[in-house]
Amino acid sequence: MKHKIKILMKEFVTHDVFRFILEKPKKYVFTPGQATEISVNKPGWEDKKRPFTFTSLKDDLVLEFTIKIYPEHKGVTEQLKKLKPNDELIIEEPWENINYKEEGVFIAGGAGITPFIAILRNLREKNMIEDNALIFSNKTSKDVILEKEFREMFKNNPKNLILTLTRERKRGYLNQRIDKKFLKKIIKYCPKNFYICGPKKFVEDVKNAAVNLNCKMQSIVI
Repeated sequence: MKHKIKILMKEFVTHDVFRFILEKPKKYVFTPGQATEISVNKPGWEDKKRPFTFTSLKDDLVLEFTIKIYPEHKGVTEQLKKLKPNDELIIEEPWENINYKEEGVFIAGGAGITPFIAILRNLREKNMIEDNALIFSNKTSKDVILEKEFREMFKNNPKNLILTLTRERKRGYLNQRIDKKFLKKIIKYCPKNFYICGPKKFVEDVKNAAVNLNCKMQSIVI
């Protein structure tokens, strides 16, 4: 089923990431970690669908998406950048993307953080955030999505939030790529689960590093 909905608000989150607040269709239900297909309700773009993960929570009265813009692709995200409040999008029914099982370590690269946002917000709401950890890799500090919110989430256990930069050295951040050596140094225990999301090569490299930690009965969700 398709739903035509209006953009209510749009704002920058980082220099190339936007937060979209949208109308929520009646009886539209999703869970944290789920995604949907979105297209722009304009001639020639109605059928050009792309998947995006909900960053709002299921009981919110509106829908929120946090979307990185890729102007070089000349595609849907470039069109989204041009849109204004009252312009329309077309969304479809939700589908499973990342399914939270039990506590674990979330590892994200760049815009790969977006499937984790609603999950982490939901865990914070349930006072379960401290059982989890987040390792978030970006090129530079200006690329970090929702840094202030994540620091607030983990303020009672700041060691469970690791922000690492690969192209900048800056106080308050690590300056390392995520590999086996990095994970062995950072993670002092065997997590029940690893949740990994990001660019394809990032996911593959981090998955291999996690497997090689020799943690028994670990589950890896990508």
